[in-house]
Amino acid sequence: MNRILVFGTSGQVATELRRLAPVQALGRDTVDLAKPSACAEAIRVHRPTAVINAAAYTAVDRAEAEEALATAINGAAPAAMAEACAALRIPLVHISTDYVFDGGGTRPFAPNDATAPQNAYGRGKLAGEQGIRATGASHAILRTSWVFSAHGTNFVKTMLRLSETHHQLRVVDDQIGGPTPARAIAAACLELARQLQVDPGKSGTYHFSGAPDVSWCDFARAIFGAAGRSTRVQGIPTRDYPTPASRPLNSRLDCSTMETTFSITRPDWRTGLTDTLTELGFTT
Repeated sequence: MNRILVFGTSGQVATELRRLAPVQALGRDTVDLAKPSACAEAIRVHRPTAVINAAAYTAVDRAEAEEALATAINGAAPAAMAEACAALRIPLVHISTDYVFDGGGTRPFAPNDATAPQNAYGRGKLAGEQGIRATGASHAILRTSWVFSAHGTNFVKTMLRLSETHHQLRVVDDQIGGPTPARAIAAACLELARQLQVDPGKSGTYHFSGAPDVSWCDFARAIFGAAGRSTRVQGIPTRDYPTPASRPLNSRLDCSTMETTFSITRPDWRTGLTDTLTELGFTT
């Protein structure tokens, strides 16, 4: 019997995982991710056939002031999970981020490109990747970007909320990336776990983001257009919207090895947006 243990219950991807499959999900009320040993112990107790880590410290700006905590959750905890998985000889699927790169240039980043995170969140996530690889566990590190769904906090829901009280919004137009539906990520994670159980040789780091690549500004326009909102969007450069954490200008990800290795193609975020708006009660 396939028994998949998921870390995370209320996050966007964890929510979709629970909707897609009969997984055993552990929330923060059960396992404190700031205590890596607790994560490893949970795996030993439940003895699953695969583990998916869909939990993380995701407050990117707050991480600048709480880097130690963010790194414990995003770095040390995944490494402890991987060590436990290696001992049980089961695969770990771990969700990472485009923020491990410096965001330079315009070419999509490939999985083997040099990493150079520009903020605390990215440094913590990179530490998690490195810790997982060091254990020798069968694993798939899945870097993704710009996650959205009908759940939790994300750009789509923020734009819709702001459009209720604003006739015009200023949105960054020089950050380019692939918005990714959380449900597509969840489905990909389940498939990665399944294939790794059959062929551990597929272990490695992979990219998975929505297509086509777009700016935040144009993504906002697409959201308002699909939702029937008349809010106008003015594009602005990143320098005019300062945040505590530096954001990469180039978040494009080369997802070709995901397709060649697992036969999983990039999801069309426009379809995911339609599904999300339908779930939120919009008629599109």
